[in-house]
Amino acid sequence: MTSTQHSAEAASAPVSQRRLNLISAALVLGVFTTLLDTTIVNIAIEHLRAAFDASIAQTQWVATAYLLLYVAVIPISGWASERFGARNVWAFSVAVFLAGSIFCGLATSLPMLIGFRAVQGIGGGMLIPLSFSILTRAAGPERIGKAMVAIALPAQLAPVLGSVLGGLILQYWSWHWMFFINIPVCVAALALVRFLPEVPGRPGTRLDTLGFALLTPGVIALAYGISEATGAGGFTAVTAWLPLLIGILLVAAFVYHSLTTRRQPLIDVRLFARRSFGLSSVITFMAGFTTYALTLLLPLFYQQIRGEGVLATGLLLIPQGAGTMLFFLLARRIATHVDGRFIVAGGSALIMIGILPFVFTGLDGGGILLLAGQLLQGIGFGAAMFPVMTLAFGSLTHDEIPSGSAAFSVVQRVGAPFGVAVVAVILQSRLDSADSPAQALTAFTGTFWWVLGLSLIPCALAFLIPKTRKKTAQVTAPDQ
Repeated sequence: MTSTQHSAEAASAPVSQRRLNLISAALVLGVFTTLLDTTIVNIAIEHLRAAFDASIAQTQWVATAYLLLYVAVIPISGWASERFGARNVWAFSVAVFLAGSIFCGLATSLPMLIGFRAVQGIGGGMLIPLSFSILTRAAGPERIGKAMVAIALPAQLAPVLGSVLGGLILQYWSWHWMFFINIPVCVAALALVRFLPEVPGRPGTRLDTLGFALLTPGVIALAYGISEATGAGGFTAVTAWLPLLIGILLVAAFVYHSLTTRRQPLIDVRLFARRSFGLSSVITFMAGFTTYALTLLLPLFYQQIRGEGVLATGLLLIPQGAGTMLFFLLARRIATHVDGRFIVAGGSALIMIGILPFVFTGLDGGGILLLAGQLLQGIGFGAAMFPVMTLAFGSLTHDEIPSGSAAFSVVQRVGAPFGVAVVAVILQSRLDSADSPAQALTAFTGTFWWVLGLSLIPCALAFLIPKTRKKTAQVTAPDQ
C-alpha cells in the first residue's frame, strides 16, 4: 500500500465525535446559505421587477438562472470529489458562491444580476452532494442518523426562514442585502474548512465525458421545462413540454449508457435498483410534491386570500419551521427507537392533518387552527424525511458515497420544483375561472385537497421501506 493510499484511508475513516461536530458546523453553514438564498430571492421577484422596470418573464430568470446552473453541476460532484478531493472542491464551491453573492449585491442591471446568479448556482450546486458525501464518510454507519441532522434540519428550515428574512430585508433595507447577507456565513464556513477531512484526490480519475454530455443537458432541460410549466399554458406550453421531452430522452440515454459502459459512469444508476436507496429516492421525489408545494401555496394564500403583507406572511410561516426544529431537537431521540417505516408514515399523516385546516378555512378567522396546522406540517416534514435520508446513505458503501450523493441530490432538485410546477398549474387553472374572493378561496382549498391527496403516496410507500432495527435508523450494509 502506498503512503497516499494509506493517508486517504485514514482521512476517510470515521472521526471522533468532537471532530464530527466541527465538520457538521462547517457543512451546515455552506448548505444553509445556498438554500436560504433560494427562497429569499423567490419572495423578491415582484420587488426586483419594479426595481429594474422589467417584466415578470424577464425577472424570473433571476431564479431560473440559479436553478439551471445549480442542477447542471450536481452530476459532476462525485467525479470532482474523487479527482480533486472532497474538501478542496467544497471550499472552492463556497468561494464561488461567495463571489457570486458579492457581485449579485453590486449588480446595477437585470442582465448583470442574472449572470451573477448563475455564478452563485455553480458554487451552490455541488455543496449539498459534497456535504452528504463528507458527512457520511466522517460519521461512519453507526452515527449516520445523528450526523444527517446537520443537513436535514437546514434543508427543512431554510425555505421558511428565507421568507421571513426576505420580508424583513425588503421592508427595512434594500434588495442588495439579500445577497450581502451571505458574506459572513460563507466566510465563517471557509474558516472552518480546515476541520473537514483531507482526503487526497486521485489524479487518474477519469471523467465520464459521454455521461456528462447526456446527463447534464438532460437535467438542465428538465429543470427548465419544469420552471416554464409554472407560467401561462402550464405543461401544454411548447417552452415547457419540449424541454421536458428532450430532458427525458437525454436522461434515458444516460441510463442506458450507465448500464452498459465498461468504465466508471458519472452516476451509477444501479444504485436505484437497490431497495433501500431506490425507494428512499422515490419517496424523496414524491415528498417534494408536498413540502415544496406548500412553500408555494401558503405565502400565496396569506397574501391573496388573507391580504397579508410580505413581512407578515413570513412571520406567519414560522410555526412550520418551528415544527421541523421540534422534531429534530426533541422527538428524534424517541424516533430512533421506532421502526423507520412508522416514522415516515406517521410524518406523512401529520402533514395531511396539518393541511386540513387550510382545506376547510374561510375568508377570515381560524388563525389559531392554521398556525397549529403549520406546526404539524413542520413536525411531519422532519419525521418523513429524516429516516429516508438516513436509510439512503446508510446503504452506500464507502466507494459508492460520492456517486450516490450526486444521484440523490439530482432526484431532490428535480422532484421539488416538479411538485411546485404541478401544484402551480392546478391552482392557476382554478384561479382563471374565479371572479370573486369566495371563488378564489375555493380555488385555493381545492388545490390544498390535491396536495393532501398527493401526500398519501409517500405515506403508502413508507411501508415498503426495509424494516430497521431498534436503536438505529439506518441499514449498516447495502442490501442487494
